[in-house]
Amino acid sequence: MSALDANGSTGPPAALLPLRRTSAADEVTDRLLTAVALGTYLPGERLPVERELCSVLRVSRSTVRSAVARLRAAGVVEVRRGRSGGSYVSSSWTAASAGAVPRTLEPRSSELELLFDLRARVEEMVARAAAERRTAEDIRTLESAMAAFASASQPTEEHMRDGALHEAVLAAAGNPLLAELSRDLLARATVGVPREPYRSSVFARAVQEHTELVTAVVDGDVQRAGAIARKHFAMSAEALREILARGLADGLRDP
Repeated sequence: MSALDANGSTGPPAALLPLRRTSAADEVTDRLLTAVALGTYLPGERLPVERELCSVLRVSRSTVRSAVARLRAAGVVEVRRGRSGGSYVSSSWTAASAGAVPRTLEPRSSELELLFDLRARVEEMVARAAAERRTAEDIRTLESAMAAFASASQPTEEHMRDGALHEAVLAAAGNPLLAELSRDLLARATVGVPREPYRSSVFARAVQEHTELVTAVVDGDVQRAGAIARKHFAMSAEALREILARGLADGLRDP
C-alpha cells in the first residue's frame, strides 16, 4: 500500500525513494549512523541482517556490506561471532555522526515536520479505534505488555517491550490497513527503517504515558485515548529535532 506523502499525494515510502548522494554506500552509511544516533538501534542491539537491510533500503548486498564496514571502522558497531553473531551497536554517537545526521535529516526538515504532524494524527486514530474495538483478549495483551514494559531493567529491553506495546495497540485497533499506514509513516518520519527511535532517558515519561494510554483504551475512553496517543508520539519528533541540533552543533565545533 502506498502511503500519503507530505503534500497529500500517494507515493512510495521514504525507504524506497532513490538514494540522493553520489554513492549509495555513502547514503546507507549516513542513514545507519543516523538511525543509531536516534536510538532506532541502541548500544547492545544487533543491526538487521544483510538481507533485511537490502530489502528495507532497496540496495545491493555489496552496498550494505560497505556501509556496515564503515560503521565498524567508525567504532559504531562491532562484529560478534557464533550462533547469535552479527553486527552489534557499540556506540550511539561518534565523530562520524556529527556529519551524517545533518546530511540525512536537514535536507528533509520541512518534510519531516509535516510527517510528524501526519503521524500524530494517524496514531490518534489508531488509539481511538483501539478504545472502540478492544476485545477481552486485546485487554489482556495490552495489560501484559504494559506490565512488561514497566518492569524492563535495561535500555535494550525497554526498547523491545516499547515496540511490543505499540504493536498491541495497533492490533486492538482492528484494522490491518491502519496498522500498515502507521508502520509506513514511522519509516517515512525517520530514516526509512520502520522501528521506533528510543531514548532510555525518557523511560519514566514513557511509562506514565503508556500507562495512561492503556488505561484509556481498556476503559473504552475514545477521546482520552486519542489525545494521549497524539501527545505521546511527539516524543519521536522531539528525538529527531534534538539529534539534528546536536549534529549541527558538533559540526560547528569541528576545526
